[in-house]
Amino acid sequence: MTSKYDRKLATSYAMKYALEPNKRYKFYEFVNGNGGDCTNFVSQCLMAGGARMDYNNVRPWWYDGRGKSSICWAVANSLFWYLKTNQKLNRNVIKGLEVEDLSKLEIGDVVFYENYNNSIFHSAIITSFIDEYGIHEPRISQHSYNQINETYVKDYEYKKAHFLKITF
Repeated sequence: MTSKYDRKLATSYAMKYALEPNKRYKFYEFVNGNGGDCTNFVSQCLMAGGARMDYNNVRPWWYDGRGKSSICWAVANSLFWYLKTNQKLNRNVIKGLEVEDLSKLEIGDVVFYENYNNSIFHSAIITSFIDEYGIHEPRISQHSYNQINETYVKDYEYKKAHFLKITF
């Protein structure tokens, strides 16, 4: 059964819980430069937008409501590949199509950051845009560090930002 992704609901959720995390979910602390809650937060936003949990045996995406989750739910690199693989295989679940053209992005799409070791280490959700000087620049909301409507390039040293257009 296919659903439609409601970008406004995903974005509303992100705006509500970007600075003060939803207490119904475990908050993954950022400790000694590791971990963090970024992907847990993005997954919550995707679910708020209509994504259904996926219990497949190969690459599941779920949260149990008691603080346990699949790796794809909580780890940036795993969620990135989960969304891209779903797109490639055209699975009947939430997917992500990587786009280079920022003008094709919408609220509710997701950005993943790749470090110089070629690993995806962070994720955030696009919650607004600034259009200046002919540039359609996404603004993100995120956890670890909790921010709302910040520029997507701020505060990170990274090799590449990967933008995934969320589809069903």
